[in-house]
Amino acid sequence: MRTALYPGTFDPVTLGHVDLVERGLRLFDRVLVAVADSTSKGPMFSPEERVSLFSRATSHLQGVDVVLFRSLTVDFARERGACAIIRGLRAVSDFDYEFQLAWMNRRLDAEIETVFLCPNENYSYVNSSLVKEISKLGGDISDFVPTDVERALRERFRD
Repeated sequence: MRTALYPGTFDPVTLGHVDLVERGLRLFDRVLVAVADSTSKGPMFSPEERVSLFSRATSHLQGVDVVLFRSLTVDFARERGACAIIRGLRAVSDFDYEFQLAWMNRRLDAEIETVFLCPNENYSYVNSSLVKEISKLGGDISDFVPTDVERALRERFRD
């Protein structure tokens, strides 16, 4: 069984993230979504909330597991038997950072490939920071995030 790791902060998960999981499942038997327990970005949702939201967003898909991780990505990929790391590219501006990251990961473990996937063009401009800002200001984010995420953001900003 070929497993790919899809790591990220996912604060919050967007429909673009879900789209990349679906695309990953076309290439791999299993996609392991690895939610980073990262505090450096100052996430709005706790790690457990992000795992739960992503799990619900992908509950309709077979071959997807959503887990929390606290280690180096390549180490976690190796521990979980992943042969590849999925990274999303929305625009050319993403490429420079992602390319450097892919080379560093290859240097750390040459056996794990990086696979770049582009989301559906409807999500190419969507990112978690913009979604949070739109939601904070009372805008409609229903075209950008799963229903549970929309609800969670509304509740978070209502408080």
